[in-house]
Amino acid sequence: MTREKLLSRISINPKICFGKPCIKGHRIWVSLILDLLASGMPVKEILDQYPGLEEDDILACIAYGAEMARERVVEIPPESQS
Repeated sequence: MTREKLLSRISINPKICFGKPCIKGHRIWVSLILDLLASGMPVKEILDQYPGLEEDDILACIAYGAEMARERVVEIPPESQS
């Protein structure tokens, strides 16, 4: 699936979830899915917990996160010298 098709699965509506990016047709924030993935939760487990989602929805969240990373810089504290 192309990046554009994946990103079309994401919705931003100021009247839904305070305008936070969500998976289209759901009130599931993209950031929630990315946090679950970052914590090590397998895709299958996420799909089991949210039965209305498809694997392409998870990939869409990753694609959206990648797109945002191109647009913004997140400050990461420097590594401390031990």
